[in-house]
Amino acid sequence: MDMYKTLREEAWEANMEIPRRKLAIYTWGNVSAFDPALGVFAIKPSGVPYDALTPESMVVVDLDGAVAAGKLNPSSDTETHRVLYREFVRLAGGAPVPVKGITHTHSPYAVAFAQARRPVPVYGTTHADHGAGEIPCTEYMDEESVKNDYELETGNLIAETFRKQGVNPFDIQMVLVAGHGPFTWGKDAAQSVYHAAVLEEVCKMAHITLTLNPEQKPLPDYIIRKHWERKHGDGAYYGQKN
Repeated sequence: MDMYKTLREEAWEANMEIPRRKLAIYTWGNVSAFDPALGVFAIKPSGVPYDALTPESMVVVDLDGAVAAGKLNPSSDTETHRVLYREFVRLAGGAPVPVKGITHTHSPYAVAFAQARRPVPVYGTTHADHGAGEIPCTEYMDEESVKNDYELETGNLIAETFRKQGVNPFDIQMVLVAGHGPFTWGKDAAQSVYHAAVLEEVCKMAHITLTLNPEQKPLPDYIIRKHWERKHGDGAYYGQKN
């Protein structure tokens, strides 16, 4: 009996959304699914084409970086995922961890903003519906960090960017790593992929906006707050009530 069967199936299903949503091609990108109770996450194996993936091929890794289950090598970005999960556990401070999935893609508009080292301001309500502030972009990583432990330091760089900018990663669940690309997260693996798709669309809209008007200012804060609160606030009224 595979004690990680459900977790592996969740990770596999989420990974299969990447090519469906055209968020990456070939073997690019990866998704992980986290089980805080077990202290492990399941992640895509390194360099395996999406059409060759199965639930059983997902690799299970613990928060110390040891492989708990799986015959294949985990994604080369595993250390980034691991660092971020540890950071989310730390930020939760003993409360239930609100993040149980992380996605990394190579979607073109999000990557373009990362390569341009540009955060994405809130230019419209589509963005505001999914985040009440600009999407951060990190600085370049220093040479020593790249040489010593690139993927681990990528996770540290993301965490440090949110700390320095005073951004709550449970509110803004996406980031651009300078020169590299996007990472997104969510309440489960499926939502982390959803956020990756949203980020790509928001970056595309921002690019078109700046093409039409290079001097465009961000949306007024009162409109941003309205759209965020009506969907996510205490008095949210978007969608159906159970």
